[in-house]
Amino acid sequence: MGIYFDEKRSVFRLSTEHTAYFIGITDGKYVGHAYYGGPMEDCGCGYLMRAGEKPKPPSENPWEKASFADSYPFEYPAWGVGDYRESCLCVRTEGGHRCAELFYESHRIVSGKPGLPGLPATFEREGGGEAETLEIVCKDPVLGLKAVLRYSIFGDSDALARSVTLTNEGEENLYLEKVLSACLEMDNEGYELLTLNGSWARERHMEFSKLRHGFQGVESLRGVSSHQAQPFLALTTPDVGQDRGEVYAFHFVYSGNFSARAELTQFDTVRMTMGIHPDGFEWTLAPGESFTAPEVVCVYSDRGLGAMTRTFHDLYRNHLIRSPYLHRKRPVLINNWEATYFDFDKERLLEIARRAKEDGVEMLVMDDGWFGKRDNEHCSLGDWQVNERKLPGGLRALSEELKAMGMKFGIWLEPEMVSRDSELYREHPDWAIRIPGREPAMSRGQYILDLSRPEAADYVYQAVSAVLRSADISYVKWDMNRQMTDIGSAYLGREHQGELCHRYVLGVYRLQERLLREFPDLLLENCTSGGGRFDPGMLYYSPQIWCSDNTDAAERLRIQEGTALLYPLSAIGAHVSICPNHVNGRVTPFETRGYVALGGTFGYELDVVRLSDEERQAMRDQIALYHKYQELVREGDYYRIASVRENHEFDCYLAAAKDGSEALVTYVQETARSNYHSRRIRLAGLLPKERYVCTETGEEFSGELLMRGGLLVPPLPGDHAAKLWHFVKK
Repeated sequence: MGIYFDEKRSVFRLSTEHTAYFIGITDGKYVGHAYYGGPMEDCGCGYLMRAGEKPKPPSENPWEKASFADSYPFEYPAWGVGDYRESCLCVRTEGGHRCAELFYESHRIVSGKPGLPGLPATFEREGGGEAETLEIVCKDPVLGLKAVLRYSIFGDSDALARSVTLTNEGEENLYLEKVLSACLEMDNEGYELLTLNGSWARERHMEFSKLRHGFQGVESLRGVSSHQAQPFLALTTPDVGQDRGEVYAFHFVYSGNFSARAELTQFDTVRMTMGIHPDGFEWTLAPGESFTAPEVVCVYSDRGLGAMTRTFHDLYRNHLIRSPYLHRKRPVLINNWEATYFDFDKERLLEIARRAKEDGVEMLVMDDGWFGKRDNEHCSLGDWQVNERKLPGGLRALSEELKAMGMKFGIWLEPEMVSRDSELYREHPDWAIRIPGREPAMSRGQYILDLSRPEAADYVYQAVSAVLRSADISYVKWDMNRQMTDIGSAYLGREHQGELCHRYVLGVYRLQERLLREFPDLLLENCTSGGGRFDPGMLYYSPQIWCSDNTDAAERLRIQEGTALLYPLSAIGAHVSICPNHVNGRVTPFETRGYVALGGTFGYELDVVRLSDEERQAMRDQIALYHKYQELVREGDYYRIASVRENHEFDCYLAAAKDGSEALVTYVQETARSNYHSRRIRLAGLLPKERYVCTETGEEFSGELLMRGGLLVPPLPGDHAAKLWHFVKK
């Protein structure tokens, strides 16, 4: 394992335990992709770039350079020199010309993993496996543009992290119109495209589609990574399953506009690209300045989707999430939103807290409606002063009463927004993102604050930090409830308007970084109208993200399956809510709602005061299960056993301890079946030769029998019925 340069062959090899990635240099200056796949040591693979075939490289055939560029597998392709496939880089000069051509100049191999300025990125954790980084320096001598292509691997992971930094070493401004972060070229082998798509309340549904000639992929131009598309793209072989088939996956560590595309070309090769979406993007790069593109995480698996999933999970737990809560039990919370919406006061909150405390809840989270004159969603965002009509004595008085009853206190905030009906907007209308003279497209009566403007960002930070200093607050739910329109900044000049969307995202990152530096023990949960900004960039700042505003257990099976494809279960915000469900009106058993929420952070989103005695007892039982299994769910390996998305009948997944000592199986039946025998499910993640006891029944099995022979599940009574099994090694 490690990074090696074969100087004789001009080939780089990056090796992890189960993968190898090869980069070659053709003609002494063209940086190309040679191989990505299973482990391989032989650096003689440069011929796979086909540079020896027609059309020959320019040194041998200068008359056909355009044909060479149109087929060469560039590691970082640029626009304007004959490569008509998807490019990663487009640069405009002061003269208005668009063209760039990057030539290899040098490289270095360094230990460790450098950070990216102002951006979330994977890092080397002490004791978490050594990292190595390859930096390939390329230059365009005409533009005076330097590009550093950066590749990092980790001693305990099969993932590869990639990014690029561009520096203007010339004497005139350059205008970056497109800067993607990664490109991967390969022969087509009948690949299918895997994406995660959806909308509000039905995020991250898995979708496979046959790769066809031309461009396919997903994108967001909403200012956030979005409910509609996850910044993820994978190519899979047609036979892919949980434990079979090949997968090539890209995941973007970024929280704004993105493009993720696969192009099947005229020569039946496939080019995958990922990065900041070029539409509406332009960055002025003055002489001496640099621009760093966000990181892309690449994962290859020849052992199916399951191995890909566990690679992402372990990488994010070991090398992306920084929170002290990473390996810590999260408090069981109750959020008052679906219990009260805006209609609450201090006594109502304390009533909920007292009743919830009796049932084992550990934290009350006060949601929207506690500030300004906020009795509906159309006013007061930005006016972060307590409404003492609702909360006499302010946040401190409420937090002290909660503390006296043994409850922690959490709070909802939407710091990035300003209501049109607010004191902040009346005082600073130029702080809102909008275009002068144009009637804006409103959403919830609010604008987005221009976080590229330093004084606006400073105001937000001072307002939020003042709230947190005013009381004993353990948790913040950081929300963002509208997407970008009318992209204009009264702060940025004419030449910099195209920078606004990216500068906005950088502003969000700066705010959360400042917040966590001042309040290092704060449990931060990001939220964007539910799961609209559930991405690795946010995970760098918060160890958990609200998965979806839809808490219906049946719908959550599909949402959480897609989410868990990439993210550890400990990152998935999941709560038990009331029925009929407030989003879709569905009724599911209280027990099932609890089991599904156990596959995430676990908490409650309901009015506990109105629960029946039977439901309150079910709450106590669920909380006991959470305390019993939370470490296994948080730290264990995730295995997808069956998908209701595929079979439309039942869902099954498990969390297994990494040492094989125990496993928790969750089974949910979609619809009850009449006159059927038991259903067989085959488990995973156990030790074949060890024996396991089912703690619910006392039955004993070998790991081999459970994984190969399977477990028999009798028909359960009723639609959406569910069951848990806990197996412990003897």
